[in-house]
Amino acid sequence: MRDITTVVIGAGHCGLAMSRCLTDRSIDHVVLERGEPANSWRTQRWDSFRLLTPNWLTRLPGYSYRGDDPDGFMAAPEVAQLIDEYAALTAAPVLTQTTVTSVRPSDGGYVVQTDQDSWQSRSVVLASGACNIPVVPALQDAVPAEVLMVTPAGYRGPDQLPEGGVLVVGASASGIQIADEVHRSGRAVTLAVGEHVRMPRTYRGLDILWWMEAAGVLDERYDEVADIVRARSLPSMQLVGSSDRATIDLNALTAMGVRLVGRLAGVRDGLAQFSGSLLNVCALADLKLGRLLDTLDAWAAGAGVDGAGPPVRFAATKVSPTPPLSVDLRSGEIRTIIWATGFRPDLSWLDVPVLDRKGRVIHDGGVTRWPGLYLIGMPFLRRRKSSLIDGAAPDARDLASHLAGYLHSAAPVAGNGGHRRPQAGGDQRLGAMVYGR
Repeated sequence: MRDITTVVIGAGHCGLAMSRCLTDRSIDHVVLERGEPANSWRTQRWDSFRLLTPNWLTRLPGYSYRGDDPDGFMAAPEVAQLIDEYAALTAAPVLTQTTVTSVRPSDGGYVVQTDQDSWQSRSVVLASGACNIPVVPALQDAVPAEVLMVTPAGYRGPDQLPEGGVLVVGASASGIQIADEVHRSGRAVTLAVGEHVRMPRTYRGLDILWWMEAAGVLDERYDEVADIVRARSLPSMQLVGSSDRATIDLNALTAMGVRLVGRLAGVRDGLAQFSGSLLNVCALADLKLGRLLDTLDAWAAGAGVDGAGPPVRFAATKVSPTPPLSVDLRSGEIRTIIWATGFRPDLSWLDVPVLDRKGRVIHDGGVTRWPGLYLIGMPFLRRRKSSLIDGAAPDARDLASHLAGYLHSAAPVAGNGGHRRPQAGGDQRLGAMVYGR
């Protein structure tokens, strides 16, 4: 058994950001990684994948993009290389090829068991990622055997698919990118559309994320929104990173020949059945986009920012008044289904009672109700931008501050014969929740 103050699980950008912030506070720690740093960027991205965020928005603690293409978008291998370089730059204490098999409470902290060794630590940071396991609905079991099924984690490009039509289920970032690419390969594409977040690549001459950062939208805190559970469950923005900064939304896909249908509601006797709510879902996404642009325009007016033109609004999403409500999967029209239906974390090794009935960690801005156990890298963890690379730095700083306060408050007290009752450190509101004050 090896003793350490803090164990960080996962050497992606969030784990390494947390490592840097712990180092800044002289907190001894180790980062455990089942593969190599940036493992998911190496193994779970398709060949043409690019970040949705422009390079200038690639920032980590003590690091910012230094290349000659600030408005470009990194490919997955470039992201992996960046994370490798960041690990070296920060001298992060990473142990690679080390798989965590269990984390359980023990006296004074936690026991972290791996396939290599075991660690006794006073605190643990879960940084293993939000996108470990593809989420595929149970109705996949009713899909005819002759239809190939793929998830974005296993998809590499159109060449791996059989000839014939493709049904892409899900119209968030991954779904629209894959639908666009597969259609350009010459295959007929049907896109099943549920709730989505419509977003233009540029607005008034600047990247939409420039506007969202400048106006403070990306920095909105989790304790400033009315329904954080709802905010954390929102789909990813419909954005594509490309050199021409093109907007690939449902209108663009429809214009190129992609067929839109409603949310996939079921499969029965080989018949894929779609919801009739497509028109309403698209109207709601259009309404929310309009509200966002109103917010950006109001900020610009108050800040005296003109952008590259006056406020504009985008055409409503074009939807057929009678979209198909079913497709026979036995007819041969659809040869492949791509499940772009999201991901979930893999926390099967976590033996601490902090999970809800859906297997999600219960937390308050990354601080769990189990003292000394922290979470980073989840959507809207502490800020709206928490799921972006740029969101890791402020989240890690906040959590490192709280963790340092916890370690100090839980330290042995001379003459007390034991430990203090844990008190809050760092974020006082979070500490009050965690420690019951």
